[in-house]
Amino acid sequence: MRGGTALAPTEQANDGLLPAWRRSARPYLLVIPAVALTIGILYPFVQGAIYAFQNYKATRPNPEFIGFRNFERILTDDKFWHSVGVTAKFAIGATLVETVLGVAIALLLARSSLVSRTLERFLILPLMVAPIIATIMWRLMMQPSVGILNYVLSPIGLGNQAWTDTPAMAMFSVILIDVWIFTPFVALLVLAGLRSLPRAPFEAAAVEGASFWFTFRNLTLPMLWPYILVAVIFRLMDSLKVFDVIFALTGGGPGNATMALQIQAYQDAIPFSNFSIGQTYMLILWFVVYLATFGLIKVLAKAQARAAGV
Repeated sequence: MRGGTALAPTEQANDGLLPAWRRSARPYLLVIPAVALTIGILYPFVQGAIYAFQNYKATRPNPEFIGFRNFERILTDDKFWHSVGVTAKFAIGATLVETVLGVAIALLLARSSLVSRTLERFLILPLMVAPIIATIMWRLMMQPSVGILNYVLSPIGLGNQAWTDTPAMAMFSVILIDVWIFTPFVALLVLAGLRSLPRAPFEAAAVEGASFWFTFRNLTLPMLWPYILVAVIFRLMDSLKVFDVIFALTGGGPGNATMALQIQAYQDAIPFSNFSIGQTYMLILWFVVYLATFGLIKVLAKAQARAAGV
């Protein structure tokens, strides 16, 4: 017996032929991939955090330690707070719409039928396209002169949309693309949760003649809430650090109407070669994502306890 598991006779014989040092080294060899992955993740993060406390630029290859001066500069800059507002508006708007639509689609597909199984296969298609590629596809469709969207909307009098030319429409467009890409993720996750719920309470409600709304409000939603929160956590985390959709569609424009935190960090770090300021933006963004996720995980733990009747 080893760790409560019996080895087969052949395995025991082969294990006995191995030198003692190889047997003792086997657990450490299994840990090596995890250690390598951890180092690969932590090294860039720590290096970036160090840059945030230096004055590293392309014109200053030998940076000096300047403490919290970069943070003071950013936190007193209006463009930072504008980027915070843009990021919050995008993250909350996209997450809210994706969650509502995802739950609605999951409820429509909850019944096992040929139609629902077929639609499930098509539902995953947006997730199979890289967000940057999907955004380029949508940008071509949004072209005012040759784009197909204005042509399709012309019969209902909406064929003259300037999708990315005004601040309001630019924000609407990036949220629309993000919703198209990631609503299936929420729908599939919630659908999996729906199909894992116990059937007995719903059968009892049906026998008592309960309406759909009563059953949804008092049975489905309370038990489904942990799955919805998991989807919200994933989507909010991803939306707060949005880069690809905005960069490919508007580049932060028009003006700075869609200048999210990651886009602003890129602008300072790459075109303007101020690496320390860019890394400071990213460190602040990491802290914001961490706080938001930490709070939602606490809410999730409470929701799971309530769903389990604890």
